[in-house]
Amino acid sequence: MDYRQLGHSGLKISVLTMGTMTFGGQGEFGKVGSTDTAGAKRQIDMCVEAGINLIDTADVYSRGASEDIVGEVVAGKRDDLLIATKARFPMGDGVNQRGLSRYHLVNACEASLKRLRTDRIDLYQLHEWDGLTPLEETLEALDMLVRSGKVRYVGASNYSGWHLMKGLAIAARDKLPRFISQQIHYTLQAREAEQELIPITLDQGLGIMVWSPLAGGLLSGKYRRGQPQPEGRKLNEWSEPPVHDEGKLYDIVDVVVDIAEKRSVSGAEVALAWLLGRPGVSTVIVGARTDEQLKSNLRAADLKLSEDERGRLDAVSQMPLAYPYWHQAQTANDRLGPADLSLIGPHLKS
Repeated sequence: MDYRQLGHSGLKISVLTMGTMTFGGQGEFGKVGSTDTAGAKRQIDMCVEAGINLIDTADVYSRGASEDIVGEVVAGKRDDLLIATKARFPMGDGVNQRGLSRYHLVNACEASLKRLRTDRIDLYQLHEWDGLTPLEETLEALDMLVRSGKVRYVGASNYSGWHLMKGLAIAARDKLPRFISQQIHYTLQAREAEQELIPITLDQGLGIMVWSPLAGGLLSGKYRRGQPQPEGRKLNEWSEPPVHDEGKLYDIVDVVVDIAEKRSVSGAEVALAWLLGRPGVSTVIVGARTDEQLKSNLRAADLKLSEDERGRLDAVSQMPLAYPYWHQAQTANDRLGPADLSLIGPHLKS
């Protein structure tokens, strides 16, 4: 297992992170998975044995049950593991039991600490944008939690480029905690993050944690052109991530499966290995319904794709440049920096 520095911090994390959305199986999260405490202990032990040092959860996962299970399982090994959790989504019916107000964020942190059976959260992440709460208020609440010792580092998740940059600017101006990371959706099937979020990461010294790196299973190889779709969600019902171009998805999966078969590995391993080689990516969050799926995902940490394999995956999944990037590619390509080139560079080569 390799370890990478998380953004502009001294924290080193494993290139794979244990995701726990499948823990608990309550409410809507039952559709994702229903791993109980015994299963969670078995899977976390597998991850620790493989070298993973970071576990990612959220208060909203199974309405706190995921955090409860994590807290119970890691109780005897807390000092050997880093725990990341998140807050923003509703945790009750009250109008103030959601969002990123000082009121909700502090209450949410205290509740997470109790469920996790710990005195600190190593990485506390804003789970989603709150357009009604001033960012100053949110960052001041995070400052309170950091100064009290209840939170070590802070990060954002699912922010747009301007949301992220506004938060970084306010933190610098008011000397408040600065995001060290962003947790984002980024896969071969969905490369929108390359337009703003990855250049910002490279320019501002953030780390990237990738959630749902297999696009909810779309890139596992189960969904193939001309073959019956597996039981469960159909492609036309997919909303996270949405499937905008079914034909292109099948083209991507065809390449993934072809490489996987030639390397005698799973399609999931290929898709995860591609992500681990992308600019700015610090860690990829892996979870699984079954132990066998998890074992396969863990093997991705050791899979090194060749330049030719990466080129094939890049080409089949590449998105067209949006404005203003196509214009910059045509008129400003003599003075592009490293962050610009992370997006525009491959288009110049082609």
